[in-house]
Amino acid sequence: MLSLNQLELIARQSIRSFSQRSILLQSAKPTYKTAKSLEEVSGSETLIGAGAKENTFPTDLEQATGLERLELLAKLEGVELFDTKPLDSSRVGTIADPILVESYDDYRYVGCTGSPADSHAVEWLKPTIENVARCWECGSVYKLKPVGVPQDDHHH
Repeated sequence: MLSLNQLELIARQSIRSFSQRSILLQSAKPTYKTAKSLEEVSGSETLIGAGAKENTFPTDLEQATGLERLELLAKLEGVELFDTKPLDSSRVGTIADPILVESYDDYRYVGCTGSPADSHAVEWLKPTIENVARCWECGSVYKLKPVGVPQDDHHH
């Protein structure tokens, strides 16, 4: 059987060893390569801007991170990352023939201004995969068209 002194010694050594390892792990920072093109993007860690060079002010690209950096990289390659084109306002969408809105997510915010365009103030709507959205002002119906969204067969 171990004495109390022996147990204290073992505990102290274990704690010291654990503390030293945790300090080493905290000081060992992972290194990531900042993506300079869309091809180099491999995850969110590659979308952190490198920052400014010493004694300079950073450019938008040098300081941009996350989605902003992804959008800037896309624009540099002539790609429009986010679909910002106006929706079809030549007609009013109906339940039978709604205006389709593409989305990579399971919802999308839509600003309706009526038909013809600018017939009324912007009404913000949120069509989802499950539900269409109808404008309170003009009655136009918008339906989500999933693009690249995995279909989920179970509902809660």
